[in-house]
Amino acid sequence: MTTTKKSGRPAREADAWVVIPLFNESEVISSVVTELCQSFEHVVCVDDGSSDDSAELATKAGARVLRHPINLGQGAALQTGFDYVLTHEDATHVITFDADGQHRVSDALEMLELARSKRISAVFGSRFLDKRTKPGLKKKVVLTVAVIATRIFTGLRLTDAHNGLRVLSRETISKIRMEQNGMSHASEIVHQIAKARLAWREYPVEILYTEYSKRKGQSLLNSINIVIDLIVR
Repeated sequence: MTTTKKSGRPAREADAWVVIPLFNESEVISSVVTELCQSFEHVVCVDDGSSDDSAELATKAGARVLRHPINLGQGAALQTGFDYVLTHEDATHVITFDADGQHRVSDALEMLELARSKRISAVFGSRFLDKRTKPGLKKKVVLTVAVIATRIFTGLRLTDAHNGLRVLSRETISKIRMEQNGMSHASEIVHQIAKARLAWREYPVEILYTEYSKRKGQSLLNSINIVIDLIVR
């Protein structure tokens, strides 16, 4: 919970931990971690077998870095982060945050406040609840496929199923055990929350599309792979 320093300025969040899956993001990870550390005491990057110096840069910027010796996928990285956070009894919430600079820290803080004040187990960021984000036609197609697949397989009517910005309570992450390591992990998280009948809500957020994040974005083929993974597994 945020406390207030004697100077009158708010202290950093101490019981909400940020978990960032990290894979070859050396161009931006320093700035992402630096900004997060201004608002959160605990920022954890799970380096998923990066071949660049992402892990070293994240450490220098103030994050705790956990490492996978080989690339296992974003789902595995998040699960490692969740397991680590659960070893700390003072942690009440986890915020999942992408490493590519697309998310806004202010959105994460507002979602955390909503989760706390309304006692909501899972708050999902959605870029489609207002008009600030302009994803473009190709991205809309990819995200629409993901939304439809997630609704079919989980029953939860999310508007933005594969948004990496989420706030999850400690109870929620204790009930999640991801088996799908790739991008279909996002639908798996939703499915397990639905199965556990946990309270959830979406919250409007802005996605900051930069030339860098566009280069790293999901392809239409990847969205098809997500659907195949959900059917097979």
